[in-house]
Amino acid sequence: MTTAAARFGAVAAVLVCAHHVGDYWTQTHRQALTKGRPGAEGHRACAAHVVTYTLGQAAALAAADRYLGLGVHWRRAAAGLAVSAATHYLVDRRSPLEAIANGIGKGEFYKVGAGHGCLGTGAAAMDQSWHLGWCTLAAAVVAGPGRR
Repeated sequence: MTTAAARFGAVAAVLVCAHHVGDYWTQTHRQALTKGRPGAEGHRACAAHVVTYTLGQAAALAAADRYLGLGVHWRRAAAGLAVSAATHYLVDRRSPLEAIANGIGKGEFYKVGAGHGCLGTGAAAMDQSWHLGWCTLAAAVVAGPGRR
């Protein structure tokens, strides 16, 4: 296995785990309720959530890099975290995710469980799978080939 491949595995695990902490532990209830609303209030709530989410990913990545000696270059880390943050913000505004779901023929799945007040909805599943997919791509950006 190459050094980049091993680094990718470690970074992906760190970003995915930090993603869950950021989405379920550090996000406030108000942010969760407000981030999809139109206008400045929704944009502010979503931005505040993404800032704390990204800071958590950055802290976890820095700790893993230091403890495990991953050799992550700060420019690659910044680029990967930017990918994670930008794609997280986009979908957490809610209407873009619904538009994407409708555009690819998944609109009915998106609506599964809607109105029942639970986390087990199609929208929630699509939201999380979107985030995890982009966390994985962000990890590839961070890991990059060769030691930096």
